[in-house]
Amino acid sequence: MQDVKRLDIKKTEELLQSGSLENCGAMLDSVLDEVGFTEIQSLMLRLYVCMDIYVAAHAFAQKIGVSSEKFFECFGTADEIGAELMTTEDTRKFLHDLVRGCIKWRIESAKESGRSIIAKAKDYIDKNYMNDELSLLVVADAVGLSPSYLSTQFKKEYGQNLFEYLAVARISHARELLCCTSKMVYEVAYDVGFRDYRYFSQIFKKYTGQTPRQFQNSANICP
Repeated sequence: MQDVKRLDIKKTEELLQSGSLENCGAMLDSVLDEVGFTEIQSLMLRLYVCMDIYVAAHAFAQKIGVSSEKFFECFGTADEIGAELMTTEDTRKFLHDLVRGCIKWRIESAKESGRSIIAKAKDYIDKNYMNDELSLLVVADAVGLSPSYLSTQFKKEYGQNLFEYLAVARISHARELLCCTSKMVYEVAYDVGFRDYRYFSQIFKKYTGQTPRQFQNSANICP
């Protein structure tokens, strides 16, 4: 009887966790070659090899948020996969499809997770724009990303860098306060996160075309 106990399931797990769509086929073939898979003629032995990889793939899929229902819909339950293993070539194709499908899910999950974290960064700014110490470093630390990665992904997601988004958020709130309250300009500047009144005036004019005082004088006072 052929020895199929040498299957290194850890290599399969590593393949699922870090393999790319470009190299996953060759990496899986390497794992299968270690057990002499091409020479396995017994359906029972093929099932033995396949089940180790199938179980690892199912566990990995659940770990990244893929439901068992979706997994079974794509690849069948453990009781159903026997029909896919009638020949060595059929089994190899099934395992390739299985591993490739899991890697695609992993890539999609990573993209969704990345977008979710960037959205959290945006939400953090919206809630803390009035903090005069708010910066790329502070936001990055709050969401657990490196400043450089956050900066790149934030601009990719929202079309403007984080500093620009923060400035626009502050100016938007400043416009509301200048229009609808009787606060002095320096008070508004402080309320929206600017320590320096002159710098606030420069940024305000940059985004509105008016100084804060000009805007306040021309605005209608809310009742």
